[in-house]
Amino acid sequence: MQLTAKASLNNALLISICTPQFKGDEATESLAELARLVTTLGFKVVGTQSQKLSSTNKVNVLGLGKLAEIAHLTGNKGEVEESEEVDDLSNDLPKEVVDETLLTAIPSDIPSENLPFACADVVVFDCDLSPSQLRNVENQLGVEVFDRTGIIIEIFSRHARTKTAKLQVEIARLNYVAPRLRETSSGDRDRQMGKGAGETNLELNRRAVRDQLADLKRELVSVQHEMKGRRTQRSELFCVALVGYTNAGKSSMMRAITGSDVEGENKLFATLDTTVRALYPTVQPRILVSDTVGFIKKLPHDLVASFHSTLAEAHDASLLLYVVDASDPGFRSQLDVVHEVLEEVGVEDSKKLLVLNKSDQLSAEQKQALMAEFPDAMMTSTRNPADISKLHQYIVNTAQEEMIEDEIIIPYTAKGIIGEIRSSMSVTKEEYEYSHIKLTVRSNAIDLERLKKRMLSLEADK
Repeated sequence: MQLTAKASLNNALLISICTPQFKGDEATESLAELARLVTTLGFKVVGTQSQKLSSTNKVNVLGLGKLAEIAHLTGNKGEVEESEEVDDLSNDLPKEVVDETLLTAIPSDIPSENLPFACADVVVFDCDLSPSQLRNVENQLGVEVFDRTGIIIEIFSRHARTKTAKLQVEIARLNYVAPRLRETSSGDRDRQMGKGAGETNLELNRRAVRDQLADLKRELVSVQHEMKGRRTQRSELFCVALVGYTNAGKSSMMRAITGSDVEGENKLFATLDTTVRALYPTVQPRILVSDTVGFIKKLPHDLVASFHSTLAEAHDASLLLYVVDASDPGFRSQLDVVHEVLEEVGVEDSKKLLVLNKSDQLSAEQKQALMAEFPDAMMTSTRNPADISKLHQYIVNTAQEEMIEDEIIIPYTAKGIIGEIRSSMSVTKEEYEYSHIKLTVRSNAIDLERLKKRMLSLEADK
């Protein structure tokens, strides 16, 4: 099962299942977000349907009336028959539950052959479906059906670039696909000859997926070990990690404060691979900045688990910049998601700064209200050089607070050491004596201790 949007499948119908635990503004925002996810895959969202149910755990996730209505909108290609039976709970929820600028509702009271546009050829549920639910809905509608997790995993698969991210995403994809594998048309009667005799095609396919998962996990452990080694090498430097919801502007901010060419796109999950760059303009000691994968509501557990190593950059960071899109009315709930995921991966005690990004899209009154609500936050726009300079200075000042100041005596005979000090430490004062130079430096404790041991070794060699 490959979760790939086919070129011939362009029109997507979104389905929202509202329950007592998931309703109102939360359901509205979630469906609008699903629309952006689906659009990221290249689909055109042509409409939405919704139904209010007590639970999403029923074998038939939709009532017969609603199912017949959706079948009408997908061209009546499946096995469901028209029915006047409508779930009693579905009548008190409007069919249009997202902003009209995002989606166009499909009228359900005209024949499909007279629709003024193409029928939906993909149906996407804004919830997770069990393998049996997914199979039942596909059989009844006769079109391809996705759930929210399937869409997110497909986006991750397309956007992964590095070996680590590709391994992590493929593990999550196979974990998702494995229980959804189906028997081929030849059914259980089809047996394999030779190796694996007595097993059905389905059983062989499942075993192949298990073997592939085992291989991928072993490979990932090896790659993660290399990543851990690189993080250990950087541990002596002050590190800043950008964390936040997907499309909050982290990559644009990364580019602004490091002068790098990190890709920044106005789409969900444009960045999946952790990128590490030095703060620019550079300072001594160097300060590193990492851009991490964005978060999203209802992020599949397998993806959270597989991205633990990527989020380790945030775990090891000296400073976390919580970047939010302040122009998005829902950023507060998005910030809650960031807190939850970081808590799950064990990021709790690091120093944090809330960065209210995209302030250029706010009015003066909105800015004032947000700063009153979040007095310790920093309002920024990556398009404003003054804001970037202010953030750069905050990072430098925070790094300086963690450094130790000390005096180092350097004999004139110790060639090359002064140059090394200037390239790795902040020299705040220089005094030239008869036989030596006395430098006042600021650096981390590890580098200072290493330098002192080296100076003692030079003294002993005299």
